[in-house]
Amino acid sequence: MAMGTWSASSRVSPLILRSISRNPRSLCSQAEPPTKPVLDSDSPPQNLYSSSDVSNETSPEPHLPEIAIPGCKDCVLTQADVISSLLSRRNDPDSALQYFKWAERRRGLVRSIDSMCILLHILTKEPRTRRQAQYLLNQFASGDYSGPTPCTVVDHLMQCPESFSLERDSLVFDYLLNSYVRAGRLDGAVDCLNSMVGHGVFPSVPFVNIVLSELVKSGMIREADNVYYKMVANGMEGDGVTVKVMMRGCLKEGRDVEAMEFFVKAKEKGIGLDAVAYSICIQAVCRKPDAKLACELLSEMKIKGWVPSEGTFTTVIAACMKLGNMAEALRLKDEMVSCGMSVNVVVFTSLIKGYCKLGQYDSALDLFYRMGESGVPPNRVTYSILIDWSCKCGNVSKACELYGQMKKKSIRPSVFTFNSLLQGLLKKCALEEANKLFDEAIEDGIADVSTYNCLLSFFCSEGKVDEAQHLWEKMLSKGVKPTIVSYNNVILGYCRAGDLDNACSALSQLQDSGFKPNVITYTILIDGYFKKGDPESAFKMFDQMLIENILPSDYTYNCLITGMCKASRTSEAQVRLRKFSEEKGFAPSVLTYNTVMDGFVKEGDVNSALAVYREMRESGLYPNVVTYSTLINGLCKSNNFDLALKMWHDVKSKGFHLDVTLHSTLIDGFCKKGDMESAWQFFSELLEAGLSPNTVVYNSMISGFRNLDNLVAALKLYKRMQADGVPCDLQTYTTLVDGFLKAGELVSATDLYTEMLAKGFVPDIVTYGVLINGLCNKGQMDNAQKKLEEMDRKGITPNVLIYNTLIAGHFREGNLQEAFRLHNEMLDRGLVPDDTTYDMLVSGKVKGQRSTSTAGASTAVKM
Repeated sequence: MAMGTWSASSRVSPLILRSISRNPRSLCSQAEPPTKPVLDSDSPPQNLYSSSDVSNETSPEPHLPEIAIPGCKDCVLTQADVISSLLSRRNDPDSALQYFKWAERRRGLVRSIDSMCILLHILTKEPRTRRQAQYLLNQFASGDYSGPTPCTVVDHLMQCPESFSLERDSLVFDYLLNSYVRAGRLDGAVDCLNSMVGHGVFPSVPFVNIVLSELVKSGMIREADNVYYKMVANGMEGDGVTVKVMMRGCLKEGRDVEAMEFFVKAKEKGIGLDAVAYSICIQAVCRKPDAKLACELLSEMKIKGWVPSEGTFTTVIAACMKLGNMAEALRLKDEMVSCGMSVNVVVFTSLIKGYCKLGQYDSALDLFYRMGESGVPPNRVTYSILIDWSCKCGNVSKACELYGQMKKKSIRPSVFTFNSLLQGLLKKCALEEANKLFDEAIEDGIADVSTYNCLLSFFCSEGKVDEAQHLWEKMLSKGVKPTIVSYNNVILGYCRAGDLDNACSALSQLQDSGFKPNVITYTILIDGYFKKGDPESAFKMFDQMLIENILPSDYTYNCLITGMCKASRTSEAQVRLRKFSEEKGFAPSVLTYNTVMDGFVKEGDVNSALAVYREMRESGLYPNVVTYSTLINGLCKSNNFDLALKMWHDVKSKGFHLDVTLHSTLIDGFCKKGDMESAWQFFSELLEAGLSPNTVVYNSMISGFRNLDNLVAALKLYKRMQADGVPCDLQTYTTLVDGFLKAGELVSATDLYTEMLAKGFVPDIVTYGVLINGLCNKGQMDNAQKKLEEMDRKGITPNVLIYNTLIAGHFREGNLQEAFRLHNEMLDRGLVPDDTTYDMLVSGKVKGQRSTSTAGASTAVKM
């Protein structure tokens, strides 16, 4: 039945309506139609609780045999005629419908919403013709949207029964509401419902549920909320379907607590909740996540005889993993299997991630292999998690293997996967492989600014400014817009290279690009200025940061304190620390106090270091191994070995792990004291503890024996060091060369020096000082002078001690002219002579002066 344009404005006048009401036939200009045909009865829709019946398609018109209605074809049929005839058939719905259809086809009929509303009330009166009413409304709702508004239709449906003495059935309002939903006119359905409520009529719960369900599906959550609360305000509690729909709506908007409240209140009111309602509630609970409550709800489901779905099990297992409850997650996995379900990829992936987060990387890999054996193919998330954690655990080769598997299976990696693997390769300094992967990410169109930032961060942290600049230009050429992280990396690169001018230029570029420097930006610059030895500029940068209302972080405060301590301004650092704590709310950590203690120790003020230690303890912080190592080092330097040993035993009694560093501190202290017996005792204790001496420990021991002229013991330690695979460094060779030169074992000294050069070690000023001193003591002034010239070629400026050694050597040899020439050269270099220099120049003598004959008897040694 085609529906034309309906007009609410063509409503019949009240006077005519009263006439029709008194005499329905008075305005009927047509003969009565034949007797009505026998129709099959129709029933209302069965599954009104389900929104699945709601579609935008209109169901076929119920079959109704055509009947002829005789009359004059030339007569004009008025609205009053149609209404009068319909009212005369109010007890014969089939006949009324046939007449309405016949009247529709008559030329000149002015359609009226009144006639439709009268017919709807007549049709809904009997169950067998209700489906005809539904069809009529479906056609109307899906027709011309310029027709009567939903509110107008409701108004007419409300007024017709009173005007024409008809019985009003609430079903007609349910059908109207449902028709707007079926036609996809959800705004119309809401307007319709609001108008009904305004007239004191509320649709039945099943039809309201249909509206709520479609609103939630369409993302109109707020509209659904309004409908629900109007429903409650009118004394309608709703049912289990209502609760489920509203819970879903809450979950869509992330209102998990509200979803849980709907569930709890429904239980309290005794509203029937099924397995689906429990599953939705479990989903809300797991988002918190509250795995314990989720498991309790699962247990309730089982008590009620319901088997949780695979999705419900999966959700709870994931929640358990987020909280690190591996045991419960594995139990649920076994329970899931016992219910006849297969472990799916989501469960496997959740368990793999759980093992990784617990530090059980090998267990995660084992589960990954079992996943493959079970026939469950890993997805992109599975690979992404394992690649990320493989890199974090230092197993970059496994990460590359997994990445290769992804490519073979045509699983497209995410940018997160690329970045994880890229960072892993960079951490291993596998730059060639990293660049290859980076180019691949660009080719595949996956790389974004975060990918560029990974490589940029590596170059800048390594001080490779040229490489960083090239990458920056490439990023801009690809149309990738830098972020503040990008700019911060560049600023860091310049700071690491000591180029603070360009670092500040990068800061200006950052601001010109519309970014505002953040706490990281300023902290990088503050640290850069301190490392360059410019604390005043560092404090200016800190003040600028405060002016711009950027709150310093703990790292910022620690940078300031560390910088001052390294600049030998530890007392000022301590004052600043107290000020930051009292005025800025900075909470110093053990690391902060350790830094200040170390500063005082390096300045030789061990008493102040101990005072800081007491202050730290009073603040409620407990010392760590670094604290004790710093203090023991300071006590040893101040020759307070009794207190150092007392502190050592105190550390042992507290159960601290006595690491190599702590042993090394005492060993070095006793070595410098010349107490090699105590030093050896601690060296042996270190070995007994299962620790391996490092280069620092061996160097201390070798230096200690060298100072006692015990070259046999020193050389024995050197050979043991090589046998144990502990790398020698420049200090190791310099100490031994010095020892052999002082002992007059020139051949051994030469052999060690040659070995040092062969291993790629470049002599520093200390090494040259040892060589020149040794050569001068043996009267080999020409070779000593060559070493001085060699220093010039390598850009190493000699110090006053080296010049004093050469000047003394020439005095011993009687070469006064060369001695004074060296003095002038020293002045030309801007070096200030010390008392030893002037003593030699004035008296012409040096301690231990040898005779000319002894010098002539020396054997020439080339180094």
